[in-house]
Amino acid sequence: MGAENHTGLSHFLLQGLSDDPELQSVLFGLFLFTYLVTILGNLLIILAVSSDSHLHTPMYFFLSHLSFIDICFISTTVPKTLVNIQTQNKDISYIECLTQVYFFLIFLGMDNFLLTVMAFDRFVAICHPLNYTVIMNPWLCVLLVLMFWLIMFCVSLIHILLLNQLTFSIGTEIPHFFCELSHLLKVASSVTLVNNIFLYVVTALLGVFPVTGILYSYSQIVSTLLRMSSSVSKYKAFSTCGSHLCVVALFYGTGFGVHLSSAVTHSSQRTMLASVMYTVVTPMLNPFIYSLRNKDVKGALRRLFGRAASGPWWIPDLRAKGTLWSLTQML
Repeated sequence: MGAENHTGLSHFLLQGLSDDPELQSVLFGLFLFTYLVTILGNLLIILAVSSDSHLHTPMYFFLSHLSFIDICFISTTVPKTLVNIQTQNKDISYIECLTQVYFFLIFLGMDNFLLTVMAFDRFVAICHPLNYTVIMNPWLCVLLVLMFWLIMFCVSLIHILLLNQLTFSIGTEIPHFFCELSHLLKVASSVTLVNNIFLYVVTALLGVFPVTGILYSYSQIVSTLLRMSSSVSKYKAFSTCGSHLCVVALFYGTGFGVHLSSAVTHSSQRTMLASVMYTVVTPMLNPFIYSLRNKDVKGALRRLFGRAASGPWWIPDLRAKGTLWSLTQML
């Protein structure tokens, strides 16, 4: 096939999870169910945090943003997958593909950053409780989130600008169910050396440093817990970290599984199935982990449902101390 530059190429073909016609309805049902549950679960977390004054703290400020990011993350890939399955059409336009890559990278990076800063929040709360309100003040938390957004906007934009310089053959098929950067680089017709170097550097910087930060935070937390004499205090301190640890293990575990499966096997089907775990399943499970393992969130959800039966539950409570937290929760 002849190569075409980015100005002439109109669309790509997505391989999809299966070509079996009998599986299409099953896949559509599973993806639709997972998507709706993810949206509902994360919206409930956001509403519970924003409407309950007891949860207007840094930890839940970051949690509500994590839920928002998870909604955006799954909405980047699943709706297009549902449309393709329903219409039995594998096409995705060039602009749609680049847009999908751009937002996928942003929300993936934001997930990474938020999990890191949530670990730091637990580190300060347990290891430096007397200075917690001074260190984790509202302005710092808002500044960190804005800084993370700015970093990911810039990094993703550079990826897209570099990607836009590549050429692709007419009718190029991407061996995935969505446009994923590494798979696009593999099917490009032109040299991708610069793209790969930038990808590896960014992955190293935005991967190694956050993971190192999380490991350091929890090593200090464990050290502090071991020095506590009261078993009740140990349990209470560790219980606040349990949900976050589960989400961290799920996020990085599934992400590592995807890269490992792509490295050890040449089967695109196995790689795609592994990708489903961290792009679809993980955002769905996060609200369940936080609601089932966190007493504060469970209590907030009960109060939210109680207000739903008696009045306008969608109006957030602005009576809490610290107006900034209340306003930022509503954004």
